[in-house]
This record gives sequence, structure tokens and C-alpha cells, in this order.
Amino acid sequence: MAVQPWGEPGYGAGGRQPGVSAQSAMRAANSDRERTVDVLKAAYVEGRLSAEEYGDRFAAASTAQTYGQLAQLVADLPSGPMVAPMQVAGPVVPQTFLLPPPFPPPPRRTNAVAVTSLVLGLLCVPTGGILGLPAVITGHIGRRQVQERNEEGDGMAVTGLVFGWLSIAFWVLVVMLGLAFG
Repeated sequence: MAVQPWGEPGYGAGGRQPGVSAQSAMRAANSDRERTVDVLKAAYVEGRLSAEEYGDRFAAASTAQTYGQLAQLVADLPSGPMVAPMQVAGPVVPQTFLLPPPFPPPPRRTNAVAVTSLVLGLLCVPTGGILGLPAVITGHIGRRQVQERNEEGDGMAVTGLVFGWLSIAFWVLVVMLGLAFG
């Protein structure tokens, strides 16, 4: 139910005039006129007022000086320029608000053993494959730690494994050829 700032209809000051209250003679502020215009706009959009009637009432609201003049403009509409505060009948239920999405999770750490495997695997080439076995060992340890700790670096560990196994295969081939022809 809408509560009018000029009072509800009934007997006004002194109980002499029906429908007039002491507040209807009070001067209206710009914010009161704006609220009245908002009610008129809503009534126009809902089809309660024609365009001509809306224009006439809008002009009257713009020049209204008292609450009583504003009340006459919205008296036949379902709500006045001020809405009554909400009455709570029972316990207050907290409203749920949509929160903005949380910050993105921090980037996952890169496993140090996987990085070591990559470095050792890449150093197999200039060292002639001597670091192949350490690259394979650290590659397997690094892959296990990456899975257990949910870290980054699986590709690095695999690269170290590949270079390590290739260098081991190279040395096995060299030894086998040396034994066969040697």
C-alpha cells in the first residue's frame, strides 16, 4: 500500500474537511515532484494513461507547489509518489547476494625435479650422453611428483626422459658394436 506524504484520505486538520490533511498544504520539494512524475511514467507505460493525459499531468506535476496538488495528480492511480516502508511480518530472512567471481587461482608451481630432468636431458647432447642416466632417474621422479602434488612440469620431465633414454640407447649401441667388431 502506498503512503502519501500528505497523509491518507480522511478528515484533515481539526477534523472539518474530508479528504484534506494538514500535510496537503505543505510545500513539495523537487524530489517529491520527481517521484510523482515517476508514478505517472509507470502508469503511462502500463497503459493506465493516454499520451495526452500523461502530458497534461506531467506539466501539472512540474508546476505543483504543494503535496495536495501532487496528490490530485495520482489519486486515481494504484500507487502514489512515495512507497511505504516494507512491513516485516515474521523473522527477517537474509537475502543472498550474487558475489563476483573469485580471483583466478594462482598458477600452479613448476616441479623442480622435472626442470632438472629437462636440463640433464638437454645436456646429454654436448656431454656425449654421460648425463643420460641421471636424466632418466630425475624424469621418473619428477613425473611422479607432478602427479602427486598437482604441479606443472610433466612435459619437461618427459623431454628429459626422452633425451636420457636416447643417450642410454646410443651408449648401449656403441658398446654392442664395440663388442661385435672389437
